[in-house]
Amino acid sequence: MEGGVSFWQALALSSILGWVVAASWFDLTKRIRSLAQPWVTRRVLADTPSILWLQASHSMRHGFLDCIFSVLSCFVSVPFYTGFLPVVYWSGHRKLARQMTLLMAFCDYIGNSIKDVVSAPRPSCPPVTRVMATNDEKGNAMEYGLPSSHCLNTVCLLGYMLHHFLTLGAETDAIIPVAFLGLVCLLIISIGMGRMYLGMHSLIDVVAGIIFGLVILALWLMIHEYVDDFITSGQNVTSFWASLSFLLCFAYPTPEFSTPSFEYHTAFNGVAFGLVGGIHRHLHPQHGGNPSLFSGLPVVVFLGRLSAGIPTMLVVKFCSKAVAKWLLPVMCNTLGIPITSSRYVPTLKGSQGSKSKSESKQSGRLLPHKAYDVDTGIRFLQYAGLAWSAVDFVPALFARLNL
Repeated sequence: MEGGVSFWQALALSSILGWVVAASWFDLTKRIRSLAQPWVTRRVLADTPSILWLQASHSMRHGFLDCIFSVLSCFVSVPFYTGFLPVVYWSGHRKLARQMTLLMAFCDYIGNSIKDVVSAPRPSCPPVTRVMATNDEKGNAMEYGLPSSHCLNTVCLLGYMLHHFLTLGAETDAIIPVAFLGLVCLLIISIGMGRMYLGMHSLIDVVAGIIFGLVILALWLMIHEYVDDFITSGQNVTSFWASLSFLLCFAYPTPEFSTPSFEYHTAFNGVAFGLVGGIHRHLHPQHGGNPSLFSGLPVVVFLGRLSAGIPTMLVVKFCSKAVAKWLLPVMCNTLGIPITSSRYVPTLKGSQGSKSKSESKQSGRLLPHKAYDVDTGIRFLQYAGLAWSAVDFVPALFARLNL
């Protein structure tokens, strides 16, 4: 029936709900952790000498290599991709941008879930020296180690980008794909070595990141066309994705100690929802096609889009956060839902002081908590607004400005 919930949608949502119930009743996270954490921890300790060997040359550590590996890590970090993907979208590669964004959200959820399930430590500092040149790296250092998100994301996103351009159908010399594949492999190896050199990961973290990345990439290449058809021309897209986003917040595992990983997942969960809702609304009347507005783009027009688009996205993000900070507490109080806030709403801070951060901010249990952290909803709506503006509001602005 048109507009009805399809079998696969009902099956997907009920499966996630079933996992949440089973994980809560049988305490599956702790059971898995009790098996995996001791083994991974032993491997991290065994890998310490190899990290110390990489860091042994102090004359190089405080100069060239510190700079190279730090910059390289920045260029494959989540904040970089957050800014890079809208640029890809505005340049005309709409399908590539939306697929890479959803893949990034998928990688972020899987990678951070594994981190918090295993709750394995990063290399001990000291004796390992940790090089944290940016605030992003300082945040990463507060997360658990296995797997390396940088390696996992690099394998998935560069692998998908390579697949996308190789399947465009253009006639190219056989040596070009081989050369690109070689560059991708070299970059992955460099990222892995860099994460160890900077003292952020052990060899087991890097290897796990690459393996999980290859598995996720293979899975995504099997389903990406179905996903794209669904978000551009499917039924119940926005309502299904809203339900999926809600359930994924509860399906996220509770770590041994609180980490920023759940915050990162919430942000990209919001990005995925905002992108899907914006793309479906914008493309559905055109039956999933790419508007001619984004084809044959002159350099001057592209630069104009950057000048108009990036500030507009930041304004929408700020406004989304402000509206959410006002609206969500009002809605929760009206519905009688107990809430607290660790950052965004000062009047709610400390209202549940006896509740630990791990209990209030991390989900993974179906049973009600004493209070829910309203910051999760605020963060979700903030980043949903950011992604929606990139794929719907900003392109409409470009049309108005003849860009």
